[in-house]
Amino acid sequence: MNYKQSFIIIMVISLLGACSNEDPSMQTSAETTSIETETNVNIMPTDNPFLVPSPLPFQYPQFDLISTEHYLPAFEQGMAEQLDEVGAITDQPEAPTFADTLIPLEVSGQLLNQVATVFYSMRSAHTNEDLNAIEVEIAPLLSAHSDQIYLNDALFNRIDSLYQDRASLELDPESLRLLEETHKGFIRAGAELNETDKQLLRTINTELAELSTSFGQNVLNEVNSVAMIIDDRSELAGLSNAEIQAASDEASARDLAGKFVIPLLNTSGQPSLTSLENRELRQRIYETSLSRGNRGGEFDTREILSRTINLRSEKAQLLGFPTHADYILQNQTAQTVGAVNQSLAELIPPSVANARREAADLQAMIDAEGGDFVLAAWDWAYYAEKVRQERYQFDENQLRPYFEVNNVLQNGVFYAAEQVYGLSFEERFDLPVYQDDVRVFEVFEEDGSTLAFFIMDLYARSSKRGGAWMNAYVSQSNLLEQQPIVANHLNIPEPLAGEPTLMTFDEVTTMFHEFGHALHGMFSNVTYPSFSGTSVPRDFVEFPSQVNEMWASWPEVLANYAIHYETGEPLAPELLERVLDSQKFNQGFSTTEQLAASLTDIALHQLPASEIPSADELMTFEAETLINAGFDLPAVPPRYRLSYFSHIMGGYSAGYYSYIWSEVLDADTVEWFKENGGMLRANGQHFRDSLLSQGGSTEAMQLFSDFRGRAPNVEPLLIRRGLD
Repeated sequence: MNYKQSFIIIMVISLLGACSNEDPSMQTSAETTSIETETNVNIMPTDNPFLVPSPLPFQYPQFDLISTEHYLPAFEQGMAEQLDEVGAITDQPEAPTFADTLIPLEVSGQLLNQVATVFYSMRSAHTNEDLNAIEVEIAPLLSAHSDQIYLNDALFNRIDSLYQDRASLELDPESLRLLEETHKGFIRAGAELNETDKQLLRTINTELAELSTSFGQNVLNEVNSVAMIIDDRSELAGLSNAEIQAASDEASARDLAGKFVIPLLNTSGQPSLTSLENRELRQRIYETSLSRGNRGGEFDTREILSRTINLRSEKAQLLGFPTHADYILQNQTAQTVGAVNQSLAELIPPSVANARREAADLQAMIDAEGGDFVLAAWDWAYYAEKVRQERYQFDENQLRPYFEVNNVLQNGVFYAAEQVYGLSFEERFDLPVYQDDVRVFEVFEEDGSTLAFFIMDLYARSSKRGGAWMNAYVSQSNLLEQQPIVANHLNIPEPLAGEPTLMTFDEVTTMFHEFGHALHGMFSNVTYPSFSGTSVPRDFVEFPSQVNEMWASWPEVLANYAIHYETGEPLAPELLERVLDSQKFNQGFSTTEQLAASLTDIALHQLPASEIPSADELMTFEAETLINAGFDLPAVPPRYRLSYFSHIMGGYSAGYYSYIWSEVLDADTVEWFKENGGMLRANGQHFRDSLLSQGGSTEAMQLFSDFRGRAPNVEPLLIRRGLD
């Protein structure tokens, strides 16, 4: 894979999403990197599976052969090999050409990319103390390695020379874009700085990488350490027997036999709050959730975040930008801080007004039941479910038996892809996996040829970070003759042994969402790996995945997978209709919590250096920012508070707005499908050919225009969210 993707994967591979984003780091010098790499190259174990390309189909990772001791030597040799490859480019005495500079740079770092991809995938999906230690050790080396290439004057001079002459090179459109984007990437990385500023940038980059590593590890450690311990089964009234048994088993696994443990997810809200009748326990769970990372102790993240924001500000100014937000948004479809601020400002008032109406309905329910209290954040999910049941005559537990996980996957997610895109899927049991319950599927085109391999990692575990994401183990590239291997990762609670996995409708929607990212990766048909699959602006990457959510509630698809796991009976038509009618329910809450998180992110990253809050001031800054923007609803906190907002420590810094921004495109695209007959192969093919297959080879909004025939319209989103 190319140098650019190697660094993107290394520095932002966790959260993606498409979509993941943690970058590693510590402190070292370029000289130290070179010495250490050369020393370790000679001791590379001959049986290291990273040393040669995988013999498995599509270079599928040899999970059964990879051991902890393989990573560090492979990282070190991979860096050394890539520096040699770059040296071969810069040592050429002839004037640069596209073929002798851009192409070898694009394909450099194959070994480094291979080990980085697997390592950071495991750090997110199945980590342990040894991998955590390696991450800390390798982070400064990777940061310095990146700088050795991006800040290489001889290399940049060759690229700049080609860029200045680009009009006369007669390049095809994708090659021209590669030259332009590579040139811009080097400048954004500091290639035009003087040597003094370059050295300062190197120091900043290594410390930022170290901070990101520490933040990610603290968040995971904190969420495991504050799992809720309950002494008395009676406190769990409202949970199902299976959920209570799972809590008992979790306690036993933690040597707390006789007690019950409810693990927390990374979001502010927690699934158990929907069902727990004990208000005091709901309050304890919610307040504990909101306290993560800001309650003191060894896993507190506030000092890490404050230092990160300061360093990002310093780096942005060094590179000629007023703030980190300005630096980030230059490379996104939004382009300016003002555009994002305006978009959020327009959405906040109707969103909050909608949430207030919902809060009034919940308070009315509380009053009707004789509750002598005012609605609080820990009450919202519980009473929202009651109102949902009253209004639509169904509850989530009534639906779960119809959402058995394999049925949802095979007859829902895969079925929709078959109908819309002509794909078919066959499970493979001969390929190794890193965890027993991980599944692998071969994906076939309509003509029977193999398109890709798809890895599905469904279940939550203590070694796995929170959330859901997609990553590519192998990215498509015609230049490298590579076909894709992509993976989806969810965090569905694992059922008791012998019990079926029954999903909530939110979990079903998440499965469809992440598979939308997978399709974006699998359908890629580009020459250069820099543009493969989801290598698009951050505020565009969520768009295809959000579009795929539509099939979760599309009547034909829902009727195909919503089958009772015991009786085989389909979801009753009247219940199906009520489920579809309820799609706008609680949208005020969900929009408001998402906008609140988006606002705190962009507000923090557009502060001038003199106004960046200290660690002790961070949570006060968050509260004041929300109040000043009109979020004066204590019952609706941000989806993520700053102290556990993992998105903004990686690829979504100054970019969490991307979800709502992308949803404008998504809602307009759903309208296009409806206007053109819905679930038709021709519609899917048009979406695939004009947009999904193009990756980042064309400017993002041009791709949307090519697909839609015009610029996006915000009206469908306002209607969907109940904000019209």
